[in-house]
Amino acid sequence: ESAAKKYFTDVVLVNQDGEKMRFYSDLLKDKVVIINSFFATCTGSCLPLNRNLEKLQTGLGALMGEHVYIISISVDPTVDTPAQLKAYAKKLNAGPGWYFLTGDKETVEFVLKKIGHFVDNKQDHLNLFIIGNERTGLWKKAFGLAKSDELMKVVNSALNDQPPKTPTTP
Repeated sequence: ESAAKKYFTDVVLVNQDGEKMRFYSDLLKDKVVIINSFFATCTGSCLPLNRNLEKLQTGLGALMGEHVYIISISVDPTVDTPAQLKAYAKKLNAGPGWYFLTGDKETVEFVLKKIGHFVDNKQDHLNLFIIGNERTGLWKKAFGLAKSDELMKVVNSALNDQPPKTPTTP
């Protein structure tokens, strides 16, 4: 079992289509991911943050849903049902590989704590993206309201990261 699987675990969240997804095995394992937290009824920074993700999705083109995935986790799981998340995803033209996640409050809070995005008050959610390449172990944070071309540079650095070479003995 990998260290990442032990840390993140396979708790189950629910996506915008009502499908159950294991956090590590289905969403992170061997993937390059962009993770953010938000809530669908937010009238502050959530929509601009997610519009930046929409721009990244467009900029990634065919890589999206094949090599790069976006994971948007609700900080308001008791209100953000899969149906509400589906409507929110539609507003953002979310395509394959962009998951809007909710679940029972305890599970969502557990995941948010694991990624450093837990907040007691949903209004205090972070405006940070976590961009990572699980396969190589490279993880970065980026300000989610930065210019999308600057964010794309961070995504590309994670995408192009190479696994460490195994030393060979002479």
